[in-house]
Amino acid sequence: MGCFCAVPEEFYCEVLLLDESKLSLTTQQQGVKKSTKGSVVLDYVFRHLNLVEIDYFGLRYCDKNHQTYWLDPAKTISEHKDLISTGPPYTLYFGVKFYTEDPCKLKEEITRYQFFLQVKQDVLQGRLPCPFNIAAQLGAYAIQSELGDYDPYKNLAGYVSEYRFVPDQKEELEEAIERIHKTLMGQVPAVAESNYLSVAKSLEMYGVDLHPVYVSMN
Repeated sequence: MGCFCAVPEEFYCEVLLLDESKLSLTTQQQGVKKSTKGSVVLDYVFRHLNLVEIDYFGLRYCDKNHQTYWLDPAKTISEHKDLISTGPPYTLYFGVKFYTEDPCKLKEEITRYQFFLQVKQDVLQGRLPCPFNIAAQLGAYAIQSELGDYDPYKNLAGYVSEYRFVPDQKEELEEAIERIHKTLMGQVPAVAESNYLSVAKSLEMYGVDLHPVYVSMN
C-alpha cells in the first residue's frame, strides 16, 4: 500500500536590502515556513547584515493594493494575511523602522551605514524633500562615499549624471554636486556618510513616515 504523506509546502521569500541586494529565504535552505515567526525571519536578516543595534530596523511588505505594513515579530508568516495573499513568492523590504534623532551618534558603523542607505533612499524617492543647496551637499557626500576623492583623470565631465540622488534630477544640480565633491578630498566613506546624516537629520521631514489617508464617500 502506497504512503500518501503530505509534502510540506516550499516557502520562498526575497528580502530586498537597502543596498539593493537580495537575500533569499527558503524552506530548503533556512527552514523558513509559513508557521515560522516573524522574529525568526528578522534574526536571519540581522545576522546576514551583522547588525547588533537591531531595534531600529524592521521588514515591510506590501499588500495587493500597495499598502505597506511592518512584519510583526510575534506573529507567524501565515498570520500576516495581507502578505500571504501576494505570493508565493513573497517579497519583504528591509529598512529603518524607528529613526534616531541623531544617527551620527549610533555606536556601530554598520548601523550608521544602514541609516545612510535608508536616508539616501528617502531623498531619492521623494519622502525626504530638500532644497537645492542641501540636495547638492547630500549628493556630494554620497558621491564621495561611492567614488572617493575627485580624480580629474577618472571623473570625466558629466560623471555625476550616472548616479541618481533626487526625483526629477536636473543638470544644474549635478554640476553643483560635482563642484562640492571636488572640495571633499580626504573624506573616507564612513566620514562622508556621517556628514550626509548630519545634514539630513536637520531636514523637516527627516524620520516622518507618511501614510495615505482613506476618505469615506459616505
